[in-house]
Amino acid sequence: MKKVYVMVMLSMLCALPSQVFAESTEEAAIMAAEKWLILVDTNEFGKSWEQASELFRKSITPAMWVHSIKAIRPSFGELVSRRLQSATYTTTLPGAPDGEYVVIQYSTGFSNKTSAIETITPMKDPDGVWRVSGYYIK
Repeated sequence: MKKVYVMVMLSMLCALPSQVFAESTEEAAIMAAEKWLILVDTNEFGKSWEQASELFRKSITPAMWVHSIKAIRPSFGELVSRRLQSATYTTTLPGAPDGEYVVIQYSTGFSNKTSAIETITPMKDPDGVWRVSGYYIK
């Protein structure tokens, strides 16, 4: 009985660090996403490109990003509310190189669109810093 108790306790202790890691990883990615979203919310589109991940910056020029986001985001109007729905850690995404990602979804309300879903995907850059690699809104 004592041996079973020790084994159960050891397995619980071994599982704990991975749970703590997942929570701190997701929290770090969420913080990075929310800082980046402030730039988009305040129409600082050029700065949002500068502060995006290396992958993001290699896939789109600053001018193309600003043109694309200006064509879409202002039509939604001012931010009214944003509520975190989910944040999921993964190491693979379709069409992206393997790495560390957190896929985050927000339920968002804007002055011209009361119900939208924002999907923002921070990734851990080679320097170890979480930065946004993708942003989709519908």
